[in-house]
Amino acid sequence: MMLGLYRFLTTLGAPVIQIYLGRRIKAGKEDPHRFNERLGRAALARPDGPLIWLHGASVGEAMSLLTLVARLKNAVPAANILVTTGTVTSARMLADRLPRGAVHQYVPVDRMAYVRRFLDHWRPDLTLWAESEFWPNLISETAARGNPLILVNGRISPRSFKGWSRAPKFIAGLLGGFALCLGQTEGDAERLRALGAAGARSVGNLKFAADPLPVDAARLADLRAATAGRPLWLAASTWAGEEDIAWGVHQNLMAAHPGLLTVIVPRHPNRGAEIAARLAAQGARVKRRAVGDMPDAGTDVYVADTMGELGLFFTLAPVVFMGKSLSAEGGQNLLEPARLGCAVLHGPRMTNFADMGVRMAAAGASLPVADGAALSRAVGRLLDDKGEAEAFAARARTFAQAEAGVIDRLMAELTPYLQRLDGAKGGA
Repeated sequence: MMLGLYRFLTTLGAPVIQIYLGRRIKAGKEDPHRFNERLGRAALARPDGPLIWLHGASVGEAMSLLTLVARLKNAVPAANILVTTGTVTSARMLADRLPRGAVHQYVPVDRMAYVRRFLDHWRPDLTLWAESEFWPNLISETAARGNPLILVNGRISPRSFKGWSRAPKFIAGLLGGFALCLGQTEGDAERLRALGAAGARSVGNLKFAADPLPVDAARLADLRAATAGRPLWLAASTWAGEEDIAWGVHQNLMAAHPGLLTVIVPRHPNRGAEIAARLAAQGARVKRRAVGDMPDAGTDVYVADTMGELGLFFTLAPVVFMGKSLSAEGGQNLLEPARLGCAVLHGPRMTNFADMGVRMAAAGASLPVADGAALSRAVGRLLDDKGEAEAFAARARTFAQAEAGVIDRLMAELTPYLQRLDGAKGGA
């Protein structure tokens, strides 16, 4: 009933969808050169042979899928890999990091005409759907075509669970389209079962298995030369409000740490100019990486508002605060700095990574802070005591390495489905 109503409304809503997408193009949230992909029109030919389709909403999901892509290619060398996402940022990242034999397309908007056009062209033999973006038309139509659809790294937050529980038949019908549902945590698996995925289970969080973020050695050498001898810390993947908190930390610590440099990597680089202007108005001496600046002796805050360089700054900074955890809700992936040897700090608002945050803190692999004042104390303490910072970093790296076995458990679950593909003719 609800699915039929949803399809009716999305069919009638074509003009509204077009207006919405047009506004997103103007806002820089859609790629105007690849707009047709959002309407289900492929920019590439479907290759011969079996095709595995992986979908993740944005950068975080795409990052977690990269390691899986490599393992899938090793398991089924003849398979072609299609990865879809919905954001410009994720598309740019994947363009640089997808291996040979894997391609990226934008996911079509969830209107049946677009969905069917997309599926008619790509004809996936196996679909792996990441995390929690449940598009009703895409999921139901993919399932209806008969090839396996599997939920990997599934995530159902308590808040999402409460919302979906108001439409039990609707979500049960969607989840019933999956041949297998694998949750990030036992809590996610339990909530998936309660919503209708009877056999849901957890093999762990796929984000634990990701490779370290790439680091350009030449750029790292340049930055180390520019910052040599200075105490330095990083506020990474920050959201609105957290840059001001970082500047407050800098002001609190600059007297005790002469030459202190605060590096800020905003979660959305297009905010770089606004961040720099706002902090400069508060008295900070600011340089921006996006305009070609390098920090010098007079720089207080270096805004690294570029794409694809987060690994570079994790490697540069011994102490890292992960954003979206103080002024915003959700948190970020703490394992990314952990893999690159950072002492990791985060705020209390870690909804999207709650299990990770609790477990890392319990293992002494991360340090939670309640507010800006606590962040100042923690950063100051770790800058004062290099040995303590290195011990935190070592525990963080050990934790990340120990959790990497999730990819083996996931591949074991996928093996029966992959065996069916091995040698298949797919789109021949």
